[in-house]
Amino acid sequence: MSSLPLNRLLVLSNGHGEDLIAQRILRALQTRQPQLVIRVLPLVGLGEAFANDEAEGHLKRLGPQLQLPSGGFSNQSLRGLTRDLAAGLPLLSWRQMRLVRHWAQQGAPVLAVGDLLPLLLAWGGGGRFGFIGTPKSDYTWASVAPTGWGPTPLADGYHRCKGSEWDPWEWAVMGSRRCRLVAVRDPLTARGLHRHGVAALAPGNPMMDGFPQAPLPAWLDSQRRLMLLAGSRLPEALGNARRLLSCLRWSQPPEATTVLIASGSAPSPDAWATLLGGAGFEAMAADPAATAIGASSRWRLGRWTVLLGSHTFSRWAGWAELGLATAGTATEQLAGLGVPCLSLPGPGPQFKAGFARRQSRLLGGAVLPCHQPDELARRLQQLLHDPSTCHQLGAIGRRRMGPAGGSAQIAALVEQRLLG
Repeated sequence: MSSLPLNRLLVLSNGHGEDLIAQRILRALQTRQPQLVIRVLPLVGLGEAFANDEAEGHLKRLGPQLQLPSGGFSNQSLRGLTRDLAAGLPLLSWRQMRLVRHWAQQGAPVLAVGDLLPLLLAWGGGGRFGFIGTPKSDYTWASVAPTGWGPTPLADGYHRCKGSEWDPWEWAVMGSRRCRLVAVRDPLTARGLHRHGVAALAPGNPMMDGFPQAPLPAWLDSQRRLMLLAGSRLPEALGNARRLLSCLRWSQPPEATTVLIASGSAPSPDAWATLLGGAGFEAMAADPAATAIGASSRWRLGRWTVLLGSHTFSRWAGWAELGLATAGTATEQLAGLGVPCLSLPGPGPQFKAGFARRQSRLLGGAVLPCHQPDELARRLQQLLHDPSTCHQLGAIGRRRMGPAGGSAQIAALVEQRLLG
């Protein structure tokens, strides 16, 4: 094998949300070290979040890659694990480990972004590494459960005994002398790891970077505004989208209300058009004002107007008053912008009841999970007429997610501790 250039970094990321976090950190890092050679190894999926940066020559994705049937959530169900194993997960992991070991043997550092899998691969490579622990927070067991969802005494007791949501084998790897950096999402989680000898830092949350302060168009200011987030993992997102749209169909608002749907790579705009048509929405003629803010189409059903836009989430998110959500990272970001959300868990594999409960606790109740569509519709009408509660929930979401600027702070630490 050929030798690697001297100034280089290998990044491991473990899912769509982790890809987005890694992308923000790498962009900040490249402003500090423009000549840094970056290679990214997406462990789950194809790493579509890096496509634009790769096209512009800022980094390169490495293989092997495989779109796993579970979408990276095989740890949440035996069925998902079985399907991933049958699809070739063991061979995929072995090939990924070989690549990481080759990289480390050449003296190059590895930055792992995600949970146990990238952490183990980075440690198993044998060289120096850093870890950005994105999914776990001690708020998920230290906060009260949402009303009507009941406690989880066994899980909470287990984490309370440990004093951390991270497990002993995870903090043992984080404590390796070859681990030069551990960054977690909030100070509470960092303090939990400190009790186990891990010098974890909480420099900021990269999820809250990349949201421009776009002014709200005057024509939207006169309407109520919702954002609908169905997630991006197929086919789950399609089923969740149908359920959220059905809530709108049977719950007409008392005044004109615009629903903002920012589609990503999945579901596609064509898939959304099919979903909207199936829910009874009718396509409307193009409107210059809507087109000017990035809307590709408009749909109407009664007093509901839907604006569908491609890759418009970062621009539209701050305009919403409320969110209807079955997403992971995007829901957290929306809550972090001060927009309270209602969630509606489904059959999974990701956004199930346990995930929704955990997300609500993570965000201090800024996301309120609902058991059934009629409960979501009822709560939606209540919150639209209760701006005081919306303001309180929005403030909680902002505190839990933290301010913007985390990417730059983490990039500075990576430069100092991992690349220096």
